[in-house]
Amino acid sequence: MRVGYVRVSTVDQNTVRQLDGIDVERVFTDKASGKDTTRPKLDEMIAFVRDGDTVLVHSMDRLARNLDDLRRLVRTLTGKGVRVEFVKEGLTFTGEDSPMANLLLSVMGAFAEFERALILERQREGIAAAKQRGVYTGRKPALTAEQAQLLRERIAAGEKKSALAKEYGISRETVYSYLASR
Repeated sequence: MRVGYVRVSTVDQNTVRQLDGIDVERVFTDKASGKDTTRPKLDEMIAFVRDGDTVLVHSMDRLARNLDDLRRLVRTLTGKGVRVEFVKEGLTFTGEDSPMANLLLSVMGAFAEFERALILERQREGIAAAKQRGVYTGRKPALTAEQAQLLRERIAAGEKKSALAKEYGISRETVYSYLASR
């Protein structure tokens, strides 16, 4: 079976172009960062494929942005007897790969990791520059000052944090942040 794996970083990005025109019988699509491998559709795809299947991925950086993760995922899949094809790079891995194929996997994976590091560096630099100009103020608070005070009072009165988080439409972590920022 020919199985496609598609990943985009945000929900508003378009997934169509990644395997456009490539014949696959089933596609697993994640809308999550590639910084780690805890992605539901990736896990589902790994559990789904079996010996003799082929997994097609647009490019290596769609599968993983970290060299160690990329190599581990390719080894996991090829260890199950699954071929892994990276369309953009024109590389295929079967588990019985030549030293040159393994070198290319490592080099291309290192470039994906390097690219991610550059993106994060540029992002940090951009935020720092915007802060200097007074343009960047961070994320808008989830609660007004009055709501935050009421939240603290209700917790002090013994109400459950998880119930309050649900009522206010915020996460429990955000509740704890408001408690810590008195």
